[in-house]
Amino acid sequence: MVTKGDRSHQPVSLCPAGSQLPCFHGSSTIRNLKERFHMNMTEEQLQLLIEQMVDGSMRSITTKLYDGFQYLTNGIM
Repeated sequence: MVTKGDRSHQPVSLCPAGSQLPCFHGSSTIRNLKERFHMNMTEEQLQLLIEQMVDGSMRSITTKLYDGFQYLTNGIM
């Protein structure tokens, strides 16, 4: 069975072997990726976190300012 964690970090876990890219030096790359994508959370916890993030963004003054900038410069609302 393939879990959400397997799908998201599997391609990255293959890259470090023999890579010359500085982002793959050290052992923290995969751990940081799992933390960034909240791989330790259940589906329910992840859903709640995402809802909180969206709600926070919708109430943020910086979001409103960015939306205004996009509208003025690109006509994007």
